Amino acid sequence: MIKASDYIATYIESRGVKNIFELSGGMITHILDSFHLKTKIKIVSVHHEQAAAFAADACGRVTGLPGIALATSGPGATNLLTGIASCYFDSSPAIFITGQVNLSELKGDRKIRQLGFQETDIVSMATPVTKKAYLVTNVNDLPEILEESFKIAVSGRPGPVLIDIPMNIQRMNIDVKKKNSSKLKTPKASLSQMRLQQLYKELQKAKKPLLLLGRGVRAAFAQKELKSFLELTKLPVVTSLLALDAVEYSSKQRVGFIGSYGNRWANIALGEADLVIVLGSRLDIRQTGADTAFFQNRTIFHIDCEAGEINNRLQGCIPVIADVKLFLSSFCNIFNSKPVSKRTEWFEYIDSLQKKWPDHKELMCKGINPNYFMHVLSQNSKKAKAYVADVGAHQMWAAQSLEIKSDQLFLTSGGMGAMGFALPAAIGACLSLKQKPVVAIIGDGCMQINLQELQTIIRNQLPVKIVVINNESLGMITQFQQSYFDERYQSTFWGYSAPDFEKVAKAYGINSKTIKHTGQIAGAVQWLWSDRNKDKPVLLQVMIEPLTNIYPKIAFGKPITEMEPFFKPTEMEST
Repeated sequence: MIKASDYIATYIESRGVKNIFELSGGMITHILDSFHLKTKIKIVSVHHEQAAAFAADACGRVTGLPGIALATSGPGATNLLTGIASCYFDSSPAIFITGQVNLSELKGDRKIRQLGFQETDIVSMATPVTKKAYLVTNVNDLPEILEESFKIAVSGRPGPVLIDIPMNIQRMNIDVKKKNSSKLKTPKASLSQMRLQQLYKELQKAKKPLLLLGRGVRAAFAQKELKSFLELTKLPVVTSLLALDAVEYSSKQRVGFIGSYGNRWANIALGEADLVIVLGSRLDIRQTGADTAFFQNRTIFHIDCEAGEINNRLQGCIPVIADVKLFLSSFCNIFNSKPVSKRTEWFEYIDSLQKKWPDHKELMCKGINPNYFMHVLSQNSKKAKAYVADVGAHQMWAAQSLEIKSDQLFLTSGGMGAMGFALPAAIGACLSLKQKPVVAIIGDGCMQINLQELQTIIRNQLPVKIVVINNESLGMITQFQQSYFDERYQSTFWGYSAPDFEKVAKAYGINSKTIKHTGQIAGAVQWLWSDRNKDKPVLLQVMIEPLTNIYPKIAFGKPITEMEPFFKPTEMEST
């Protein structure tokens, strides 16, 4: 016999988990005590449950193992929800364990709102944004639930699982002598050979083929297979926001970042391609723009492990329902001796577009040009193992201009678009990368949402290089207000303010500095990586002119090739 909380802790350790994230509360004290007494797992205490969830999200993306976050009942559990949804939308494997009141304190079918103190039906709340959510009502179900949860989190399209465990069950004893067996069966992988032959024939005859990569490549850990596929097909590559790290910046096949704020040349290439192979991407509105009719009359193969994502917004795609890794390896195995000829003229044309529309010249602004800054930052951050970007204008400048190496990751909140993601996600990423340096790129608005996690960073002495892009406004929304609200900047520039983050960082014991002029960029970026700072957290505040816009940007309602400021939107977007 073993105490249930001890079983939970030791089982999670047996699955290779090295770190867990939590904010303590009464209903998880048994589990935390068991992690402390029975395992060598690092318990990372944060200062808000949302931060624990974002840190677990990053862990899952980096390692492929489910990230683990714990919270107590009531407000602790509900504070996890934004991070849970972020995992769900961005395909991050994670397991969230919440403490619940004793079974005897659950209201059940009573016509009341609550019986036990902090009793909250977190399972019902989390069900729409998890792959599975459990309420444990029998201690003997725990072995099967834990085993199932790990399988569910990583199988197919990865995502989060929630396990809600009442306090009295945590302290019960459990008999685990019998062999545990999960009911979950993994379906046998298969792929249509006919569809692969069809794709190969289309590749041979296409004059302007293009590969569009989404997060599915990284989620499947298919980098090796992707490299072989690119060598075989010689395709130019564009990426979604969540796939910026799928192909390194220096690759001759890399074109750029596409979408609402994509590189202009990359959007034009996507708009003119006669064959598009979409690999592990949802083709959401930020990738295609509102005018989906623009994509008709061309051949599109859409490869995704979820059938529902194909022919959803964009109709007429040829579906290939398959795991990305299986698709890439199968294609290469069949056609390995039949490489596709490189379309030299097509590459030269794309290259001419990039020279015509360089990213750092799209934006005319006073003071520091954020696109130029991103180039200099990444050129000098070769020791970084990951970039973690928050949500907003700075996120798009980073996506447009970071020069990401093959051994570097790029993490951001895509589908959820959750401000406050980067600081706790940088904690999770740094720990998962064995405390190697991570660069967190954060706007002033985002920085104030999970600012408290500076204490977690300094307490654990994590080498997180924090870059705060401070334009003293909520820049992406001010641009929206500029387009549609006659420059009425309510709550984004008017009635909004930010502190001096250099002083805030110093209050937490983090070395920091501020730059305001272009001539200071090179020295400041070198300072981030100086011998004095190399293994320590530091913060660099980069002052950007308020109301600095993001360009280029799709003129909403028009095709993706028509971008602001040269074209004006015809419809109101959803930012």
